[in-house]
Parts: sequence; C-alpha cells; structure tokens
Amino acid sequence: MAFVSRVIGPVLSQYMQWFPVVSLTGPRQSGKTTLTRQLFSDFEYVSLENPDARQLALDDPRAFLARYRSHVIFDEAQRVPSLFSYLQEIVDETNEPGQFVLTGSQNFLLLKTISQSLAGRVGIAHLLPFSYAEASRSGQVPVSVDDYMFKGGYPRLYASGVPSSDFFQAYIQTYLERDIRDELGVRKIADFERYLSLCATRIGELFAGSTLAVEARISPATASDWLSLLEASFVAFRLRPYYRNFGKRLVKTPKLYFYDTGLACHLLGLTSSEDLLLNQPLRGHLFENLVVSELLKHYYNQGKRPQLYYWRDSNRKEVDLVIEHGGQIRYLVEVKASATYNPHAFATINSLGDLMGIPPEQRVLVYGGPESFPTRHGQVLTLSDLGQLVEGE
Repeated sequence: MAFVSRVIGPVLSQYMQWFPVVSLTGPRQSGKTTLTRQLFSDFEYVSLENPDARQLALDDPRAFLARYRSHVIFDEAQRVPSLFSYLQEIVDETNEPGQFVLTGSQNFLLLKTISQSLAGRVGIAHLLPFSYAEASRSGQVPVSVDDYMFKGGYPRLYASGVPSSDFFQAYIQTYLERDIRDELGVRKIADFERYLSLCATRIGELFAGSTLAVEARISPATASDWLSLLEASFVAFRLRPYYRNFGKRLVKTPKLYFYDTGLACHLLGLTSSEDLLLNQPLRGHLFENLVVSELLKHYYNQGKRPQLYYWRDSNRKEVDLVIEHGGQIRYLVEVKASATYNPHAFATINSLGDLMGIPPEQRVLVYGGPESFPTRHGQVLTLSDLGQLVEGE
C-alpha cells in the first residue's frame, strides 16, 4: 500500500508555522510516526523507545539536546518527561517556529508534561486511526459499512493484509504489557483485560461505573482509575450529556464509546462482519459508536475541539448526538444502522427541535444507506458525508 495522505497533514504544517513545538498524540499504531516522518522528511528522527537514546536523554539531557538541537522528531516523547524543561530553554532562546515534533501514545503523560514545561509553545493535535475516507483511499476500499465497522481504521490492517484477529490480539498484548504495566504501573493485568472487555459490552449505554466494577471484581476507585487510563491512551472515551435542560430533567450520566470499532468488535468476540448481521441490537450500538468516532476524527483532522453531546431526559426521550458550536446547538442527530430510510426516525429530533427552535435543515439522520438526501424533516446523511457537519464551524 502506498502512503495514504492523512487529512490532518495541513493542520500540522500550519502549526509548524506558528509554534516552536508541535505535539501529535494518538493511540498506538494510528500512524503518527509514518505521518510525521513523511510530512517533515528533513527532520532527524529519534525514537525514545530506543533504550540507548532514552538512556542518554535521561542521563545527560543537555548533551542529548546539544546533539539534537533543532528540526527533530522525538517519538514517544512521554518516555523522558524530564527532557521537556530543557526543550523549553531552547525554544525560548531561539523563539523560532517549527523546531521540534513530539509524538506520543499516552495523552495524559504527554500533555501533563507539556502543561508543566511547554505551555503556550506547543501546537497540540491528535491523530486517530483511518477515517472512512482515508481507509477508502488505501487501495483496500471497505466492501461495506459493516466491513469497515468490523475491521476498524488502524493503518496496518490496510497496509499488510494481516487478519483482524491476529492484529488486535497482538495490539492488546502490546498495549497491556508496554503501556498499562510498564509505563502506567498497573500490575493486575488479567483484571485490567477483563475490565477492558466488559467496557466493550457497554458501548452506547449509560455508563454505570460502580456496576461495572462489581462485574469486573475490582473496587470502584480502581475502575475509575482504569477508565481514565483507557481515555488517556485513546482506547475509549465518555460522551457527556447536554447541559441545558430546556425545562426538562436531564440524565447526567455519560455514555461510553471506543475510538475504534474494530478493537471493540474483537473484544466482543466477533469473528467477521457477518456476525454483526446476526446481532442487530449490538450492530446498532456499534454503528452509533462508529458515527461518534468518525465525527471525532473530522474534528481532530481539522484541528478543532469536538463539541459533541447526547440528550436524554427523565422520560427517556433521547437524541443520539447534539453538536454545538459557539455555545449554540448546531445540529440534532439521530443514528440508525438500517440501510433503509424511515421518516419515523425523525420523530424525537423533530419533537425536541420544535422545543429548542432548531430548524429542519439542522436536524440530521445518519443511516447505513448508500445515499445522502434532503427531506422535509431534515437531512439524511451517509457515513461518507458526515464531515459536512463539522466543516465551516
């Protein structure tokens, strides 16, 4: 497979014109190293997972940075957090944009270090696995939405042809051993793996962390810590409920989703995209997850902060997504996995849209069909056309 041009590329190039340092975080295997080395081909590349390079940076950071003083990509930079204070001296001394690129797969560790030493000097971006459009450009166009949903977006799946089951088994093992145990200090790996798999069974549901802790046979405090680790390493995330009530009593519990549906399918024990057709409720939750994660990719790929929520009131009236911009609701979104359009799918967002003063053109149904089109109720969009909900914000 030839190099797939990533949508976020122009954002990173722009940041290099503005900031001395650019930070690119994202899950392991999302393509950070490939992208930065291709985009900044004239930069030196130093992996801080290399024991020799890491040891030099830890033992003598001044000598290390004398050797790599400018135009350098430091991969997995969170491995040497003490380096950042010395980087601050260099960028403050020269005050030139485009000096360093920092990549990392542990968002919490990297951003914590940046906030302590490099605040205001760094352009921060996030790279998730392939979007649907990027996967389609890889030369291995997904056969169907279900195929993409099952396979997920990790670039190696498209570059090497490795079976999904083999890739994700190795991915989880690497994640557990390197990130969770070695970097973040979790010792109960078997318990953590069980907790991770249980999280996959909660996709699209109200996330009751205490209940899940009981099932995982861990304490609520441990469960809370581990969920934070899943978020910090770009495995899972919580979607918050919308905060303005319009006279309604709203549910305040977040929902849980995974950044990649392929990983979620593997954790759920699915062996092919055909398995999705045999379990329609599960397919519906995974398709909803797919839509939310695709929207996140559109936001991050444009260097924008996601403003996504869901709505559910005490009468269980629910809208899958509320997209906000500038403190105002831009879109109400209903998600249906069916490939057939049914106007009844607009019922809830039409009811709430009338209450909130949201016009029909800002009411959206995302479905599993092949064609987007307008209706008198609102827009009907395919997965391919989701980006228009983010463009122009």
